[in-house]
Amino acid sequence: MDSLTYVQNTFRDYYANNFSLQSALQMIEKREFGFASFDGWMLRHRSFKTKNELTMFLQDFAPHDAYFSCAYYEEPEAEMERKGWLGADLVFDIDADHIPTQCSKIHDEWTCGNCAFSGKGITPEKCPKCGNERFDTRTWPCEVCLDSAKTETVKLLDFLMRDFGFSDKEIRVFFSGHRGYHIHVENEAARSLNSMARKEIVDYVTGLGLDITYFGLSDRKILQGPSTKDQGWRGRIARSAYDFVRNANEDDYKNAGLQTNVELLIRNKKALLKSLDGVGTWSTVKGVAFGTWKRLVEHSIGSISAKVDTAVTTDVHRLIRLADTLHGKTGLKKVEFALSAVSTFDPFKSAIAFKAGTAKVIVSDAPKFRLDNEIFGPYKCKKIELPTAAALLLVCKGRAKVVE
Repeated sequence: MDSLTYVQNTFRDYYANNFSLQSALQMIEKREFGFASFDGWMLRHRSFKTKNELTMFLQDFAPHDAYFSCAYYEEPEAEMERKGWLGADLVFDIDADHIPTQCSKIHDEWTCGNCAFSGKGITPEKCPKCGNERFDTRTWPCEVCLDSAKTETVKLLDFLMRDFGFSDKEIRVFFSGHRGYHIHVENEAARSLNSMARKEIVDYVTGLGLDITYFGLSDRKILQGPSTKDQGWRGRIARSAYDFVRNANEDDYKNAGLQTNVELLIRNKKALLKSLDGVGTWSTVKGVAFGTWKRLVEHSIGSISAKVDTAVTTDVHRLIRLADTLHGKTGLKKVEFALSAVSTFDPFKSAIAFKAGTAKVIVSDAPKFRLDNEIFGPYKCKKIELPTAAALLLVCKGRAKVVE
């Protein structure tokens, strides 16, 4: 049995015997569905009247990946220009691919599709050698990457509830099944927003285009900075700067781009904290000039903004992965969990679809990883029998091949 056949048969067994569409799906009859096959083609413009009808289709088709539209349509099965757009949920995608982590330089690789120039870490927008924008990538869903994505998710949820006023009953959180999280906002007012309005929301949560003069910062002797008690970005920046100054050591200041006046900043910590926590003047410490405050604000914006995939949120016709289905790159499930469980949610336990069985594989190379409470690897050119979930993950990621 070749590896592709193994994955296909394993997926088919899941949909036939273990699949259950547990997550709610509002107005299912108004959604478009799409399915990627194991033969490499995409089936689009499908619709279903009930969850039961959709379930039966999945059991029969057993897709490599399954998607549904964030949008609602009058005619979901029609071509795009004739569908009759009725609105769309506000959806965010937070993926480790867009978050700088030290571990990505170890397990993530990219190769230019034109000149074959390669590197490690986050894939660049253009090849440094030839300028090409197409890359072959090789990533890994490690715990550090997913913890980083979870941190961004927590920041985004705080923006959505505190600044935009969405309730926890309108927000749904999912592990994507690969390297990140999806946040769905199901709110009637948000549903009608066009792409430009959604772009404004993205710009807000990412801190794009923030003008420091809005916060009372300009190149003058007296700086009227924001207070920790302010609402919106003003308060966020003041609170972030306050926490940074309270806890920062010399290296933290230098890493934040504050190369000068470090000793002065540390020595006058109490005065700086008082300025940030109060109302009005920040320039209370002699020698701490505009440039220092400016860099501190810029550092705060970078640390508290939420890193989201802009294209996903602004696309009002977007297809996104269907909950409870398998991710073709890992064999893990996309699963929903409660907002109250964000801090404790463990994707390497809750997203495992296969609890029984084993498979023999030859692993080319794989880092150390965990599934449930079991540790695997690292492996290098090793033939080994593994539990189905571990073997499937390695095969789906192109790190192993099935052997008889």
